[in-house]
Amino acid sequence: MTALPIGIRENLTQFSHQLIQVLLVGFAIGMMRTVIPALAETEFGVARGSFLLLTAFVVAFGVVKAVMNFVAGRLSERIGRKQVLLWGWIIALPIPVMIWAAPNWSWIVAATVLLGINQGLCWSMTQTAKLDITRADQRGLTMGLNEFSGYVGVALAGVVTAYAAEALGARLGLLIFGMAVVVTALVLTLVWVKDTLPWARAETAEHKLSAPKFPPRYPQGVSEQPSTREVFGLMSWRDKRLAALSQAGLVEKFVDALVWVIFPVFLVSRGANLTEMGWIVGTYGFVWGGSQLFTGRLSDHVGRFWPNVLGMWICGAGVLMVPLGGGTAWWSLSAAIAGFGMALLYPNLGAAVADITPPAWRGSAIGIYRFWRDLGYGIGALGLGLVAHLTGAIEAAFWFVALSMFASGALLFAFGEETHPRLNPAAEGNPA
Repeated sequence: MTALPIGIRENLTQFSHQLIQVLLVGFAIGMMRTVIPALAETEFGVARGSFLLLTAFVVAFGVVKAVMNFVAGRLSERIGRKQVLLWGWIIALPIPVMIWAAPNWSWIVAATVLLGINQGLCWSMTQTAKLDITRADQRGLTMGLNEFSGYVGVALAGVVTAYAAEALGARLGLLIFGMAVVVTALVLTLVWVKDTLPWARAETAEHKLSAPKFPPRYPQGVSEQPSTREVFGLMSWRDKRLAALSQAGLVEKFVDALVWVIFPVFLVSRGANLTEMGWIVGTYGFVWGGSQLFTGRLSDHVGRFWPNVLGMWICGAGVLMVPLGGGTAWWSLSAAIAGFGMALLYPNLGAAVADITPPAWRGSAIGIYRFWRDLGYGIGALGLGLVAHLTGAIEAAFWFVALSMFASGALLFAFGEETHPRLNPAAEGNPA
């Protein structure tokens, strides 16, 4: 039996390093979310009203990040979490230079492809690594802290790059900010981050020796080391609980695609300047990130099911409010409500997946969940672009996303269940 310590307090130094990593991952994506969509026409040559072209870079990001989540989870069980994290940051090095030098929008799309690889590798690893070193009763808190750090990073980067673009110009501001983020992350990974794969292997060994007090509701009829195809099937359709979580993850990314590509354009078209737009969009990120400090912990006490279902519906309501009013205060309130709904569901969908997947293949399961979740960027952005293009009204994109969230929440309510082992343990001899 291993002597490796388990728990946040017991691994506080390494846990803190991983929180810094996900903050930097948030900075990396945040630098692409405010300035670039808002200046797509004036700086990068995208014609006014070209909704499909405008959304192309988010479609590319979503598809690439989804695939890399899938790859990262499986790869991390072979070569370790740290190596995957390191490669993610190496791949990010050219991104700020490509934005600075971009002669047209296709360079932005290409840079976003690299960003998708970076995010798929790095964000997956910060999440998986923290779950490796924390206890089952800390998963909600762990996921909440992880996503708090990451999405506060996204929001801060959006605001900081808006000011940097006004002071230095969009290209130079993003170059300086982006290079500082990537180089810092590389150095910290090399010097301070430890590989947490040994913790996952130790947990597997311990489960073989003694059954946990509250047995998780793991899927039945699954081999100890399932193939990639088997895990993919479980996550996607074979286990209705995991499939319900995966579809909810996919649809909630429609909101993020909307906030990334349509919300800034909507605000600028309504007369908001660059810094006002940065703060309104930032409100969504700050509320989302900040609320996760307690919404993740909340699910460790009350369970995952209701925070997830209500989060889908509250977030959809916030999105629906945006086109129904006007002015900075209204849009900020709408963004805050959407952000709070996202905070309820975002850490707890992932925690629910971790609850009912064994440690031996939890990395793969989380990677496949994240595959479906981040494919939502691509599907959502494509849907947004088509709806806005076919109707000629940018407001239609908000209706599309809100209705999708309401419907997805209903599916989660119908096919999901409480996954917290203490609140809904497996019956003896019936693990699922």
